Amino acid sequence: MSDSAQLKELTQFLRDKNPQVRQIALANLLGQTPKGSPHRDIFYTGLRSGGLTQQIQENDLIRDIKILCRDQLATAHDAFRALVNLSDNSLLVASLSEPSFLKFIVSYVLNPQAILADLASMLLSNLSATSSVCAALLSLKVSLLPDPNSSIKWFPVDSRCGTCPAPVPYPSAEAKEVLALPLLIDAFVKAAPGVEIQDLDKRPRRGELHFLSSVFANLSTLPAGRMFFLTPRSADPFGDDVDLEYPLVKLLAFTEHKDTIRRGGVASTIKNSAFHTPAHRALLAGEDEKVTVPPSTVAAPGIDILPYVLLPLAGPEEFDLEDQELLPPALQFLPPTKKREPDPVIRLTHVETMLLLCTTRWGRDYLRTHGVYEVIRALHENEEVEKVSEHVERLVNLLKRDEGPETANDGEHLISAAKTEVSDDEDSRIEEI
Repeated sequence: MSDSAQLKELTQFLRDKNPQVRQIALANLLGQTPKGSPHRDIFYTGLRSGGLTQQIQENDLIRDIKILCRDQLATAHDAFRALVNLSDNSLLVASLSEPSFLKFIVSYVLNPQAILADLASMLLSNLSATSSVCAALLSLKVSLLPDPNSSIKWFPVDSRCGTCPAPVPYPSAEAKEVLALPLLIDAFVKAAPGVEIQDLDKRPRRGELHFLSSVFANLSTLPAGRMFFLTPRSADPFGDDVDLEYPLVKLLAFTEHKDTIRRGGVASTIKNSAFHTPAHRALLAGEDEKVTVPPSTVAAPGIDILPYVLLPLAGPEEFDLEDQELLPPALQFLPPTKKREPDPVIRLTHVETMLLLCTTRWGRDYLRTHGVYEVIRALHENEEVEKVSEHVERLVNLLKRDEGPETANDGEHLISAAKTEVSDDEDSRIEEI
């Protein structure tokens, strides 16, 4: 019997009543899931000839692996790993993103007790590389039950499985349907506490959820996804009476996070948001200004991305006092131990964000008057990667060039459409004596 035939024989044991048998069968199949494995095609049986009808079909093997994601820990771990490996193939995207399974993945990630939440977020990241999945995520709602014993005070109904048991006693209240994306952002933020906690049981969440940043980056490649991050909504994902803010604000703090995946995904989300030129005033305005992003007429405090984009590009260089005062406060008088972003791809992403902000005359002037040239010049002197260096030169040329009559009104109609008002909050008002 050939190896392929032997592997196909194993598939029947994925439905065995004995959990050990299921685990052993899946463990033997797992080795064939990475790209380039000799017998990987057994997972695509019935899906390989193409065509719309074929693509939305689901073979028994994939259906069984999806069910095993809800099994006990060792089996569920291998099931998630298998699907993460296999999800690079577009033929499986329709099957892995059908509504009930997509709700399970998202609900599982949202549950702070989910042991395999990081693998689930990796799977969600791979699936969101497809625009149809992004569109589904933007409108997806999940069912929640109030759970006073939970750290987050609610239980995602569809997360219930072997590695994520339901609360005891089971909540008797009626389930509430809530938009999933604000909840995912909230989970992403809370999964990275300011102080690192080694003890897994003491963390607010079992998973670190770094790969959700890739999900947000993928969502922001769509115009509708960008507008989600650039449309004011309640800071509370349940929409309770809380001040409005732009969802992008919640992600900014992670441009200096120690994890490369988290930093990179957030940097890409910021850059993709900057493709929407009417948002440039809101992206650069401080939180003391309330700004709209057309076509929306709802105002919220400015997003103030510049310190978070510029700080990763700054090194330990000292500037003249006059230049120092131009910089955002977070970049003034940096310590001699300050290091630049070590990943060249992320450095390039931040430079590209500022190139996008130079689309309008207003944006270029804002960058000039906030010390960007000084930081970028120092970056250029130390940059060793040619592609990054080329983009830095483009940015320098845009900032240092003379503005003539032909560039005086670059993008003026887009910027002026964004209405601004200075906040008069008691906390932010400066009284003169």
